[in-house]
Amino acid sequence: MNKSSSISGFHKLNPSERLSLVKEFAGLSDEECSLLQNTGSFPMEMANRMIENVIGVFPLPLGIAVNFLINKRDYLIPMAIEEPSVVAAASYAAKMVRDGGGFFTSSTPPVMIGQIQIVNVKDPYGSRMRVIQSKDEIMKKANDQDPVLVSAGGGAKDLDAKVINTTKGPMLIVELHVDCRDAMGANAVNTMAEAVAPMIERITGGRVYLRIISNLAVKRLVRASCVVPKDAVGGEEVVEGIVNAYAFAAADPYRAATHNKGILNGIIGVIVATCNDHRAIEAGAHAYAVKNGHYTALSTWEKNEKGDLVGSIELPMAVGLIGGAVRTHPIAKIALKILGVKTANEFGEVLAAVGLAQNLGALRALASEGIQRGHMSLHARNIAVAAGATGDLIDLVAEKMVQEKKIRMDRAKELLDQQHKSGKT
Repeated sequence: MNKSSSISGFHKLNPSERLSLVKEFAGLSDEECSLLQNTGSFPMEMANRMIENVIGVFPLPLGIAVNFLINKRDYLIPMAIEEPSVVAAASYAAKMVRDGGGFFTSSTPPVMIGQIQIVNVKDPYGSRMRVIQSKDEIMKKANDQDPVLVSAGGGAKDLDAKVINTTKGPMLIVELHVDCRDAMGANAVNTMAEAVAPMIERITGGRVYLRIISNLAVKRLVRASCVVPKDAVGGEEVVEGIVNAYAFAAADPYRAATHNKGILNGIIGVIVATCNDHRAIEAGAHAYAVKNGHYTALSTWEKNEKGDLVGSIELPMAVGLIGGAVRTHPIAKIALKILGVKTANEFGEVLAAVGLAQNLGALRALASEGIQRGHMSLHARNIAVAAGATGDLIDLVAEKMVQEKKIRMDRAKELLDQQHKSGKT
């Protein structure tokens, strides 16, 4: 019998009713359905309010990266991530950096850009000038939308306009620069952009279409730097290897993509743990990596006159401590309490340090024993579990696969069968 995914009124059902339909469609077992509904500390009622068509929850491991010293203050870093070795690599790298005095960070004000797209403008450059001349009036209208944000020191702080050439002809793009304080800012910025749209139509004689925040947050940057003593990182040869690895990433976009992915491994683990928008962070980071016309590394690694390793990073960081799920998800609230940050700027700076640490951990592994050694040891445990190993057998099977350099499901099952036949179950 053919199955159809066209289910009328699916969104009106409760989670249990939806799950029943999915169970029939996908042939789920009672045990699988029970796992989906085992919500633990995250109530199904809350999940059902957060997104649409909920049938369950999806848990991730929550780990703590240790050893972080940032601006002379100690931090524990919560990370929600499924990839092996990320938490360990960040912790190890932070320990090396600690020997050099820790991370030092800075940031720009938390300003986001809201874009208003105007088409069918007869004189786009003349209209641009009229918009700029009306800046105070437009910004007042924007700030009238959020008096609470304005009273906290935020709100629309500037306005710009540009003409771009597109396949549909020239368009005028007006950009609001909004200080979002401790919020990520999407809701506030989008509301302001929508509110000023009719005024901008009157000024330009054109028609407004899109009114939305940009995730390329070039006015909301975070920076981190560190000095790692050469002895802490493994000696002069390792320092040279890391600098060479960076030079490769800086010059070649294929390497840079993986280099930056390693940076984001750490950052996104913290972003997910705190229920911030990891998609916005990733989009902004990758777009920022191409700001000079070619895709390159977000971090830099150099050798100073003493032969020590010097690292730095700069990237956009649109994060918030209020709004969305940040203050409603019970685990996110705990993660933020563990992190102990007081402002969105401090949060962003910590994330920059985490990204630089993660990058260092990966580059050091590549420059010395190779990335596979630590990563695959942890991966082997996952393979062993997937093959059916439990208890002490997990470590036994994993160790054997690592020794053989055969970390595969078929080999895990073979080793498990051997253990069962020998009576070691």
